[in-house]
Amino acid sequence: MSIKEIEKALSHTPELTKNAITVLEKRYLKRDDKGKTTEKPIDMFRRVALNIAEADRLYDKDADIIATAKDFYDQMATLRFLPNSPTLMNAGRELQQLSACFVLPVEDTLEGIFEAVKHTALIHKSGGGTGFSFSRLRPKDDVVKTTKGVSSGPVSFMSVFDAATETIKQGGTRRGANMGILRVDHPDIMEFVYAKEDKTKLTNFNLSVGITEAFMQAVVDEADYDLVNPKTGEKAGKLSAKSVFDKMVKLAWEGGDPGIVFLDRINAANPTPAEGEMESTNPCGEQPLLPYESCNLGSINLGKYVKNGKIDWDDLEKTIAIAVHFLDNVIDMNKYPIKQIDEQTKRNRKIGLGLMGWADMLATLAIPYNSDDATDLAEKVMGFIRDKGREKSAELAKIRGDFPAFKDSIFPKLGFKNMRNATITTVAPTGTISIIGSCSSGIEPYFALAFYRQVMDNNKLVEVSPVFKEIAKKEGFLTDELLEKLADTGSVHGLDEVPKKWQDAFVTSHEITPFWHTKMQAAFKLYTDNAVSKTVNFPNSATEDDVRKTYLLSYNLGCKGVTIYRDGSRTGQVLNVGTKDKEAKAEAAAIAEFTPKPRPKVLVGRTVEMMTGCGKLYVTINQDENGTPFEVFTSMGKAGGCAQSQCEAIGRLISIDLRSGGNLDRIIKQLKGISCHMRYGFGPNTVLSCSDAVGKALEKAINDTTEIKVSGNSDDSITVDKLLESSDYDSDDTVVKNGACPDCGGPVEHVEGCDICYSCGYSHCS
Repeated sequence: MSIKEIEKALSHTPELTKNAITVLEKRYLKRDDKGKTTEKPIDMFRRVALNIAEADRLYDKDADIIATAKDFYDQMATLRFLPNSPTLMNAGRELQQLSACFVLPVEDTLEGIFEAVKHTALIHKSGGGTGFSFSRLRPKDDVVKTTKGVSSGPVSFMSVFDAATETIKQGGTRRGANMGILRVDHPDIMEFVYAKEDKTKLTNFNLSVGITEAFMQAVVDEADYDLVNPKTGEKAGKLSAKSVFDKMVKLAWEGGDPGIVFLDRINAANPTPAEGEMESTNPCGEQPLLPYESCNLGSINLGKYVKNGKIDWDDLEKTIAIAVHFLDNVIDMNKYPIKQIDEQTKRNRKIGLGLMGWADMLATLAIPYNSDDATDLAEKVMGFIRDKGREKSAELAKIRGDFPAFKDSIFPKLGFKNMRNATITTVAPTGTISIIGSCSSGIEPYFALAFYRQVMDNNKLVEVSPVFKEIAKKEGFLTDELLEKLADTGSVHGLDEVPKKWQDAFVTSHEITPFWHTKMQAAFKLYTDNAVSKTVNFPNSATEDDVRKTYLLSYNLGCKGVTIYRDGSRTGQVLNVGTKDKEAKAEAAAIAEFTPKPRPKVLVGRTVEMMTGCGKLYVTINQDENGTPFEVFTSMGKAGGCAQSQCEAIGRLISIDLRSGGNLDRIIKQLKGISCHMRYGFGPNTVLSCSDAVGKALEKAINDTTEIKVSGNSDDSITVDKLLESSDYDSDDTVVKNGACPDCGGPVEHVEGCDICYSCGYSHCS
């Protein structure tokens, strides 16, 4: 068949928004050596469809590849189904690495540990994420017989994996992420629980404690439980289960880590127990895997199947069948980073068919997310996807053969004579592909129905949920004034112009209680072979007891794990109650009594250049006539976006403090050591973040004893004055800047265990 005939067969114009096209151009489409885009979205979908369809020839040399490719193409181009990001990026290209994530074993030998580090580097180089269990490693201070030395323990070795991840670069497409798991009965469990209390440590890891049934029973009974040395299998002490549980709750409340996974429950649902025990999950927790397995994921856009107020089950069934065929083909077309992963993945042939657009489906059906009707429908939809997916997998098995471990799996006991794939369903994060699909993310509720997007010349455009906009227009309550209100608040709650029915249907995440978040996760879990990626959102005012109740509810409802996030918990210092709280309030009251000094017309100072992960940062510290630090200005060489706005804010706050009698040494101490994902440099010269860079620049400036000479016609002072005037430094006006995304400066949401920007597709986890 000629190229023109192929193009004609695969010709449906992709239904993409401008935002989706921007994300595709930035992260997915092919580029030449100079970085120029060399394909359009339609070319990408054709490339993926044709490449994945090629697997049919492995089972039928006369297979109609174009017919299969057309099925695949039409599903993607109409945004009914999209595979995970690595498949879109790499299918039909030289890399051909199509999996999002992997689980690697970490053996209790130095050779085994560094073999895992090597494999991690290869996986991250190819664009994948990794999950590990460190539970096999002997505890800290355990004797090493071969050297007569002592072990440094699991947490110390985790830092080696973290450093390797930090070093690997992936061509600007995906950034490596890790999941680290330690069993709750490991002797080093408390060191692990506290491992990320210092936010400068293990910045490339999500952490989860592997919970056992025995531990949870001990929590309920307020009893002690046994610690076990994994090297010897012998008891190594006892801990109070309630005390350990409470400390996990407290730390999760403070910053989200560690999460929890219920290991015994995961292994009770293991479809291939003869193949081994599941020890870990992928970085976002939705895919428990055996060592050396990979996850091959794709998601159905549920919003596409609501027609005339009803779900089109026939159309959905058609997509499920094509998606299962597609994902099974991915296993064969994948170029795996190491041989062991190739072998184990093909032995069980696990796929993870998930969904996105769940909030869109509910809203279109006028069903509130926080309702029994919604959780009942969740069970029905997920049950339908799993059952129809298994039917298609059994059909493929009759032609292609069962997965090799089928005979010893659970399926013969369940009455299945054939099965191609050991698992069918997963509810995975869909942060970036949901932007491409212009739909809500995964099974999450809406985070905001609208927001402002920064465009050229500092103009702002209102981005509105297309589902809300369509319904509001149809129902007759869409106005420009309403859209502006939405962009400011993100919610329709309490807006008189929006009928109560639609206020309830378009409920947003922070208007939903943790109970309903957890109940929704449990509803989808019932028919999910692997696991469910879901964040239980809490308001900033939530208490530790609120988190504790959610953990227990998640366990009681049969979930395989739970991830919580309290709004703002990762962006501010947590004050302890009691004496420290009183001291903090007293200090705040004392500071409030100061009035900033007026600024002289001429000041002198120094400017220090620092390299950061966001570009060059220039920090200027000016002194008054007595040589006392008086004000600070910052400027990023790479102007605009989140980094510039945050550095400007830091400079303003430091200046107000200094002009009110503040202590610069104390300011430096607070700034140094703050860490983010955009580090620069190595060893003692590492710049951990822009905040860390400001602190270190100030330290350099005050330690520089070189005399500053100023002429009466100082250009520098004029420049500083102009900078002061242009920055509206003393303005009482409130300036609101959407600043969090390091790429575009847009708003970032913490969703599905990761920070995601819906403006440009940036994801901290990928």
